[in-house]
Amino acid sequence: MEEIDIAVIGGGPAGLTAALYAARARAKTVVFESAMPGGQIVTTDWVENYPGFPEGISGAEIGDLMLRQAERFGAEFRTFAEVESIEPEGLDFVVTADGQAHLAKIVILATGAVPKKLGVPGEAEYTGRGVSWCATCDGALFRDKVVAVIGGGDAAVEEAMFLTKFARKVHLIHRRDELRATKCIQEQCFANEKIEVRWSRVVTAVRGEEGRVVGIDLAATNGEPDEHLPLDGIFEFVGVDAKSSLVAELCDLDEAGFVKVDVNGLTSYPGIYAAGDVTSGDLKQVVTAAAQGASAAFEALRYLDQRLCSI
Repeated sequence: MEEIDIAVIGGGPAGLTAALYAARARAKTVVFESAMPGGQIVTTDWVENYPGFPEGISGAEIGDLMLRQAERFGAEFRTFAEVESIEPEGLDFVVTADGQAHLAKIVILATGAVPKKLGVPGEAEYTGRGVSWCATCDGALFRDKVVAVIGGGDAAVEEAMFLTKFARKVHLIHRRDELRATKCIQEQCFANEKIEVRWSRVVTAVRGEEGRVVGIDLAATNGEPDEHLPLDGIFEFVGVDAKSSLVAELCDLDEAGFVKVDVNGLTSYPGIYAAGDVTSGDLKQVVTAAAQGASAAFEALRYLDQRLCSI
């Protein structure tokens, strides 16, 4: 069984930063990532609020730079390695990935979160056939088409603006009568002639013909008549669900399923730390994920040193 000082589960900004700090401190650090390193940020077209890049930078480039920096200091990566379980073994943990067991002194959970689904009729049937959760991935498929973006936060508004590079019209559908996005992002949205905001509406069904989306049914939340909106694609940005199932039986979670941590990233279980979007807290950005990853690794290293000194 391979022995590891620190097992980082997840290769997004939080996991990559934790790996950088841990490996730079000469701890044997292995990152387990179920896909390619970078996390959800690699699907983001452009990031303008990460410090140090005054002109902005693509999400893919941030992910690549973080990966290269962690590798430079010796972090090892197990890509396309799905972690199946984390089991306590004395003070250590058996991390099983793709059927292979690894013995880790410390676990840093940075598994992130996945986009929520609307759960309406037609959504599952037309996933990949007009229903998407990634404008960067699928936007080019809707050149000169009409699409809808569902949501009212930063992600929804930013993705709606990105889609105007391809679509001839973008409907931004929000269940309230005002957006939750940052004011400067809202201003850019309202100034974009291709975007039409449809206030106080919720999607009740996705409609399709011949295997493709042809429209959505909308219900009004303000007493106005319901309507059918013809379109070619729908992009959903209505929040995220934490990928916390690996520690659900070990660590305390909040009501929404996010991992509870202290200011240093320590969970309720000694030796398990968590960072990034999988943790409780409202602001889920690259900068906060990176900061939490650094804090979790710093405290994990201190805990590791204390264990070694007590031997």
